[in-house]
Amino acid sequence: MSSDAIRSTLYLDPALHRALRLKAATAHRSMSEIVNDALRAALREDQEDLAAFADRAGEKALSYEEFLAQLKADGTL
Repeated sequence: MSSDAIRSTLYLDPALHRALRLKAATAHRSMSEIVNDALRAALREDQEDLAAFADRAGEKALSYEEFLAQLKADGTL
């Protein structure tokens, strides 16, 4: 963990806390390392989702009815 880390209090469900402790012990990593990696992955995924939304912003919206009609026309339904 870096020296500029910020200490924070989190309230975890007891089952999650136990799973985190067991994973940390098994992986020989700190609980903080595992939580930081999980948060980075979640934020990275959010960033990718936002980029995908931005890429598709100009696309025409497709209603549910139009989608079903397309499936029927394609022979999927």
